[in-house]
Amino acid sequence: MRRLLIPAAVVVPLLLAGVPAGAAPTRPGGDVPRPVRAAVETPSLFDDAAGGDADADDPAIWIHPTDRAGSLVIATAKNGGLRVYDLAARERQSIGTPAAPGPDDEAGRFNNVDLVSGFGLGGRRVDLAVVTDRGRDQLRFYRIDPASRRLTDVTAPDVPFAFSRDQAEVNEQRTAYGLGTYTAPDGAVYAVVSRRSTPEVGVFRLVERAGRVTYRRVDRLVLPSTFTLPDGSRWSPCTDPGDGPQVEGTVVDPDTGVVHLAQEKVGLWRIRLVDGRFRGAPQPVERVREYGVPAAYDADEEDCVTDYAADPGFGGRIAQDVEGLTIYRTGRSTGTLVVSSQGDDTFYTYDRRTDRPTGRFAVVDGRVDGSQECDGAAVVSTPLPGYPGGLLVVHDGRNTPETPGEDGEARPDTNFKFLDAGFLASHR
Repeated sequence: MRRLLIPAAVVVPLLLAGVPAGAAPTRPGGDVPRPVRAAVETPSLFDDAAGGDADADDPAIWIHPTDRAGSLVIATAKNGGLRVYDLAARERQSIGTPAAPGPDDEAGRFNNVDLVSGFGLGGRRVDLAVVTDRGRDQLRFYRIDPASRRLTDVTAPDVPFAFSRDQAEVNEQRTAYGLGTYTAPDGAVYAVVSRRSTPEVGVFRLVERAGRVTYRRVDRLVLPSTFTLPDGSRWSPCTDPGDGPQVEGTVVDPDTGVVHLAQEKVGLWRIRLVDGRFRGAPQPVERVREYGVPAAYDADEEDCVTDYAADPGFGGRIAQDVEGLTIYRTGRSTGTLVVSSQGDDTFYTYDRRTDRPTGRFAVVDGRVDGSQECDGAAVVSTPLPGYPGGLLVVHDGRNTPETPGEDGEARPDTNFKFLDAGFLASHR
């Protein structure tokens, strides 16, 4: 295993100008987002005891090999496990998380999901849903059966911890977090996985063992935590005490092996994956608006407080946190990278090949409510029933109308929105 470290202080050029000093996260970044509307939404998930502590996060779209109407959306619900939906956003299957290994240990908590097609397992080729279990610091694997359209756990019983040395370290929850899969030209399958509360990203090769799936780590990257600004001053993004600036959104271009990483409070990075290893140094694509803005952790508020009045103007357009990443693929080198800008409830788009900014959109209220505080997103350009331009699925972190609980307070409500993705063809 090779270890690649990037120097802590990095001189980062200002990629996009014109951002006004003092811009708050909810302030538009110089352009008006295009409004788009969802066709349907999944049932509410409630992050409370009555709802099984289910909290929607990240989706993936599986296309049925012979019957497109049988395609599925597979999505994480954190402590609530996995949910599987049909194209009408109806739930077909619910899969629970693994139990805690001991009374004082963390139980499973599913964070991100991605897909692998044609993985060799048990003498045949199968499609897999791959999940980061941030509670147990593992990857988990589910075979997708085209006949029944159901998922079956095929995780090896002895899968290792992704990052932690032992269970005590797992319980500290600096664990497997973001996820993007990639099948190399030679057929080897990899998962690019970020580590929660750190700037670390690992590459894991998926392998079969006795008819089950396991993995081994083959490379490691640590993104910068401290930056030298254009005026020569040093800056670090504010995080919870003891934490580093983490990455969550992760996507690997299936044709080129280019990896995009969303470092939530810093911005969007780009690096290549060659033979399962990172090639070269990561390059910045765009910084969050808050890049370089002074901020400090407030113990009373239990959050970072940002001094927008002191903004030096070095940021980009995306409002922290930068979150979900997905590619609308229209050819071997054409298409659109979609980036969730969680801080202003919008999405930015980039040319897939050049990373040139191409637009901005927001999922607004229509037949169903819009998307706010979006974490994960997934898109395919394949025409599907009801979605002639392809399907875009986005997380909604604040689903409305609100549902009152027994105490009269609104229950924490999240779900996923399904949209026709055809509008992305104009983001070039």
